[in-house]
Amino acid sequence: MTITNFKKLEEIRQALNSRFFERENEVEGILVALLSRQHMLMIGPAGTAKSALAFELAKIVQGTEYFQWLLTRFSTPEEVFGPLSLKDLEQGVYKRNTATKMPEANLVFLDEIFKANSAILNSLLTLINERLFYNNGTPVKVPLISVIGASNEYPEEGEGLEALFDRFLLRFELDYIADDTNFVSMMKGTGQNQAMPSLTMDELIQLQFLTDRVTIPDEVYEILSEIRTNLRDEGIRPSDRRFQQSLSVLQAKALINQRQVVKIDDIVILENVLWETVDQKDTVSSIIRNHSQDVVTQILYSIQNEANEVFYAILQDHSPEAGMEATQKMKALVADLKNLQSNNQSRKADIGPLLDKVTSMEHEILDSILEPWYFESQNDKRGSTSTFFNM
Repeated sequence: MTITNFKKLEEIRQALNSRFFERENEVEGILVALLSRQHMLMIGPAGTAKSALAFELAKIVQGTEYFQWLLTRFSTPEEVFGPLSLKDLEQGVYKRNTATKMPEANLVFLDEIFKANSAILNSLLTLINERLFYNNGTPVKVPLISVIGASNEYPEEGEGLEALFDRFLLRFELDYIADDTNFVSMMKGTGQNQAMPSLTMDELIQLQFLTDRVTIPDEVYEILSEIRTNLRDEGIRPSDRRFQQSLSVLQAKALINQRQVVKIDDIVILENVLWETVDQKDTVSSIIRNHSQDVVTQILYSIQNEANEVFYAILQDHSPEAGMEATQKMKALVADLKNLQSNNQSRKADIGPLLDKVTSMEHEILDSILEPWYFESQNDKRGSTSTFFNM
């Protein structure tokens, strides 16, 4: 059953990547949030698929209670937490009817999260952080797994939203689609009609159980300590709590890559965790990547991402022109990997598997040019053309 669940997890990642172009990091982030029971924030302009990604995830995880709301300056507690019960109010009891509202949801998407006003802010903070909702003064445990927050902009200083911003462990910046091929595919609605995989709540709970039991070796703790020191040297001081919570993120990332032990290069995801202000992002990313990835690993990571993007694109656009362009890109990536391996003989064990896989992808794309029906049949068995690399 565990193997089946791992397979489903990978199928979900594939399917979301195929439907949402240039959102690989956010897809991984939202799955990490789900497995680690943490909260995730997406910041970017309107029309960058923030709400669509959260809604799609809610449909995939069957049996979840999902709550979605667009906050404004004039949002009231009734909209988010439920109206007062008139029957109880007649008895002098100040109690809310929380049915279908946030206190009874497993997954929550709050759009324009930083429009939250003081009338709902305190209850929101308690619910997100402590998983408690005070109804008529009585604390009620809520079934919340993750809150996905979204905003078009960062909160302004002096608005009292620092605590709310801090509640989101994972933070991602989104922008509009950059690649022209991906943009055209998005305009055509490519990937929107494919059947999406599903995961039951019981299966999710088992995966969360396994996430909690992923081993973190001492060398990872030591690297985190070095990162903390380097960040402090730059005047960046993430809280001890944030570092502690980041361990669950590392465990979830390892599990998504079907491992039971965290590796040093898993630490790279913390570039989305350990910054506090926008101007710190680049510095934090540089420090984390310097500690979690050597030069070869960084090159492999870049080639891996580019190969996946090319392959996802050709899965959707079967035209000969797209096939020829994709073949040329794959040839260049294969050449880069061969040159990298030639200059780094001691890293054959790392480079070789990726070289074999990218070569295989190149051949499959070439087959698609020679046999136009090839990828149509491949779309029915995406398990063989998944995100190829668990580095």
